[in-house]
Amino acid sequence: MRNIKLLIQYDGTDYHGWQIQDNAVTIQGILEDTLAKITGERLRVTAAARTDAGVHALGQVASFKTNSGMQSEIFTRAINANIPRDIRVVQSSESTLEFHPRFSAQGKTYFYLISTAYSIFLKRFSCFVPYALNSNLMKQAAEVLIGEHDFSSFRASGCSSKNPVRKITGITVEEISSIEFMTFNIKVPVIKISITANAFLRHMVRNIAGTLIAAGRGRITPAQAAEILESKDRRLAGPTAPPEGLFLERVVY
Repeated sequence: MRNIKLLIQYDGTDYHGWQIQDNAVTIQGILEDTLAKITGERLRVTAAARTDAGVHALGQVASFKTNSGMQSEIFTRAINANIPRDIRVVQSSESTLEFHPRFSAQGKTYFYLISTAYSIFLKRFSCFVPYALNSNLMKQAAEVLIGEHDFSSFRASGCSSKNPVRKITGITVEEISSIEFMTFNIKVPVIKISITANAFLRHMVRNIAGTLIAAGRGRITPAQAAEILESKDRRLAGPTAPPEGLFLERVVY
């Protein structure tokens, strides 16, 4: 038995998230069907993060155990030849049998993109907000979230995690005046929220993003952001930001 580790990128727009669902097209489902075709085995592909419908990944990590004798690096070409072009295996490598993409991870980084002017080229990859945001207020509100806290105020109601305590080791709010796309520059103002933590609750990043957007509009003060965190009450935080702006950037081991 071997354990093959995959580094995967995908545009999640047209998929119902990572995890297999009945009567829905998912990233995990496509990969497992493809591996069955390649190896003749029904294999379970386990990921570091079960991204939601519409969420993207630049550095998703997954693994599967197999009896196949195929060289580990050949899996990259074999899988990519049989999957849609908006999913790519960047690398495949041999790992130890003890390696688990989720439980072996030391931390993850997500980022969330907010565009404050509309661009057709960003509509799949950013949350369009049709008004100005004060990034300084967003930064001040974000700072109160750094550290180890009970993040119940930022977890989805269907979250299955038994412990809501997580540790955010870094959070930044950055203004970007334009984005390079293929051979040209899209001059659209973008705000990028980057969050690194040891682990995340369901919808935690999107709920934080929605709260920081509210702070950028002046609807939530930095002091109120601290009160929301301490309240452990999801009803007091901002709305859940839409999925298209969210990217899983990397997983740290």
